[in-house]
Amino acid sequence: MTRKHLLSSADLSRDEVDSILDTAASMHDVQRREVKKLPTLRGRTVINLFFEDSTRTRSSFEIAGKWMSADTINITGKGSSTSKGESLRDTVMTICAMSVDALVIRHSASGACHQVAQWVDASVINAGDGTHEHPTQALLDAYTLRQRLGSLEGRHIVIVGDLAHSRVFRSNVITLGRLGARVTVVAPPTLMPSGIGDWAARDGFATSWDLDQTLYAASPADRPDAVMMLRVQRERMSGGFFPTEREYTTGYGLTRERLARLYAATPDLPILHPGPMNRGLEISAEAADATSSAILDQVSAGVAVRMAVLYHLLAGETEAAA
Repeated sequence: MTRKHLLSSADLSRDEVDSILDTAASMHDVQRREVKKLPTLRGRTVINLFFEDSTRTRSSFEIAGKWMSADTINITGKGSSTSKGESLRDTVMTICAMSVDALVIRHSASGACHQVAQWVDASVINAGDGTHEHPTQALLDAYTLRQRLGSLEGRHIVIVGDLAHSRVFRSNVITLGRLGARVTVVAPPTLMPSGIGDWAARDGFATSWDLDQTLYAASPADRPDAVMMLRVQRERMSGGFFPTEREYTTGYGLTRERLARLYAATPDLPILHPGPMNRGLEISAEAADATSSAILDQVSAGVAVRMAVLYHLLAGETEAAA
């Protein structure tokens, strides 16, 4: 992998995705060591610049950088001069004037990371921009699924929930498609993105408004090999996207009853959720804590995958040459 930035899942070829996931498998071994430290990025400086709240993504990028011996610094929107009215451009230009090597950016505006990449010489990693994309989340989801299912070629992955506001879904349909998986996305009509029909035809995924029909297809070949639930993003909603929370759960939640019926056919069906979860809304406590739940595996995979991304962007070519 010879690119400088990771801005979109569409930037990565099948070979590049496989290379990152293979590297992540090696990095995952570090988490099992007593001393979790590699010298790979010694002397490099990584800035985590987060203008939106985050637990999993920011923490995993910080741990990934520190375990690889990079000097890792966290800056939040409230802790930066943007809270005083400074522009995004002036903020990132100021930071990069200090000779940093990489910026990991989360921003509420779609396309913000692409814009920053045009302004600075440092590597830019998209840690989520508005409702656009979240490429490292898609990579860790693919890694988790590959650990559970083996090859994803021909596997049927069902993604359910608030598609209209989800950057995770947008990156996942690209990455999972690169790996040969069949993807079906399910949501009520009000939470389907505009123009999704043309998009689905172009990128090769299926859409549905009927969760039960998708989960319990008559043909075993059409039933899911894994189910990913997405959070209902109430903070991005300005109108009535569904009548009540109870009605949403009834139609599109992974309830105890749906889980029991799924387990009757596939007892070890992996259940994923990128977090944070609204328990009792899009996912029941029984599903979140089920024996086949891969939710904590996703969190663990997040560190390994982000170590792999930092390695490929900042150290891969140098070490290959050496």
